[in-house]
Amino acid sequence: MKTNRKPEADSRRPYRQGARAEASARTADAIVNVFAKFLETEWYDDVSLERIAQGAGTTVQTVLRHFGNKEGVLAAVGARIEQDVMGRRAVEPGNVDAAIAAITEDYEIAGDMMLRFLAQEDRVPAIRALTDFGRASHRRWVNAAFAPYRDGLAPDRQAWLVDGLVIALDIYIWKLLRRDRGRSAEDVRAFMKTLILGMIGPDRPAV
Repeated sequence: MKTNRKPEADSRRPYRQGARAEASARTADAIVNVFAKFLETEWYDDVSLERIAQGAGTTVQTVLRHFGNKEGVLAAVGARIEQDVMGRRAVEPGNVDAAIAAITEDYEIAGDMMLRFLAQEDRVPAIRALTDFGRASHRRWVNAAFAPYRDGLAPDRQAWLVDGLVIALDIYIWKLLRRDRGRSAEDVRAFMKTLILGMIGPDRPAV
């Protein structure tokens, strides 16, 4: 009696395709993770595709197939960082203490990498794209986190307040106090709060 095994083979095909897709996603994640780890301590120009591939346990051809070039890997690293940053900075609008705690925690985790990116932005256009996006994202976060203190003000006063809050919560404030002056994270939070309360004013008390 003749048998036909083709239907059985066809039934296994979606499983195999799914397994390949999962393996491909794991490889892409490994590539992004390795490059992000390198960028914590090394300059962008010093990290070659060969080192990225070797660190991820794959080949340069595979890296290129996933991301096109090194700039593509950097863009994926930037997207991962942005997702992590926004997760750490999620706070209820108007809660000053929570906002300060969130952003200082973010700087404690990723601040040194952010500073390394900023140091390279003038000579690496791909990094400049990330830092410009980061600046815009920081301002959007400030706008949202401090909306109750901004709402109701005249447009020019809103812009003035947001500018001040962006500066008070800027990474360079953290760097100057935490890295250059050796202050504690608690000191940084207290300093930022003093600046913020000075801008909000006594008639608009902090939450």
